[in-house]
Amino acid sequence: MTSPSSLFSVAGKNVLVTGGSRGIGLMIASTFVRHGANVLLTSRDPKACKEAASLIKQQQQQQQQQQLNNNISQVHHIASNVSSREGCKELASYTNKLFNGKLDVLVNNAGTSWGEDPAYDKDARESGKMNWGWDKVLDLNVKGMFYLIRECTPMLQRRRLVKDGNDTTSNLSSEPTFDPGRIINIGSVTGFLPQDAPTHAYDISKAAVHHLTKKIANDLAPFGITVNALAPGYVPSRMSKGLSMYMNSNDMSAEISKNIPLSRMGDEDDMGGACIYFSSRAGAYCTGVILNVDGGMIGCAQIPLSSL
Repeated sequence: MTSPSSLFSVAGKNVLVTGGSRGIGLMIASTFVRHGANVLLTSRDPKACKEAASLIKQQQQQQQQQQLNNNISQVHHIASNVSSREGCKELASYTNKLFNGKLDVLVNNAGTSWGEDPAYDKDARESGKMNWGWDKVLDLNVKGMFYLIRECTPMLQRRRLVKDGNDTTSNLSSEPTFDPGRIINIGSVTGFLPQDAPTHAYDISKAAVHHLTKKIANDLAPFGITVNALAPGYVPSRMSKGLSMYMNSNDMSAEISKNIPLSRMGDEDDMGGACIYFSSRAGAYCTGVILNVDGGMIGCAQIPLSSL
């Protein structure tokens, strides 16, 4: 039986967080560092990566002064482009060298959104911008996620390859894995229920993330790797601020919050805490799970009879 102090511990684990320089990614990266993990955060912007790492280090120093904690975790940063296969290979190679071949947690948070009224007419169908928007979103949100998982699997693998008697072929061992490698994909509530905005590519990409999570969870279970997903609701970020153009309100946060059963938007503890659970011994028996972290938007949804 695991002790209470270690059931939710991620101390000493090596964690890669993509899209970690702002928004939900920064929340997750900061939470892991505060709980003793070694984190590599990455995004496309070198300056943003450096600033995010510096912010986390400042928070870490303040925490250590308060707690007199001598176990100093490390936060690293590097710019990368995980929307391409080559970019994923380069990031995985860097991660492998940094963590000496052992990655404990991969958080696939990098993502982008794009919205344009489809119009469903000839001019819209010929729009180069629309074609570019779909490619941009699906390349990063779905294809890049798959490519990076594939490249990082050897570092996350926990089950050994063993020889089968005199046979020259190798098979994965069947020994139980109580501390598997972890993959956490960041989906969205829009992957369950489309939002009232022309974010077609984004909403569809997040539904694909949820399905990809379940598909790959089955693939990688024999390797001693769990694959789960967070489906965040609305959290203050640059991406969520972009929705203000589709809302008739001067206070976007208040307008969104009044439609959330728990009456507030999500925060760092909500996002980071869910990832800590999936990455610790407490969550080691979960795989193929899509966890709604949304204040009840999906789980409490009801059909309003007054609208029928």
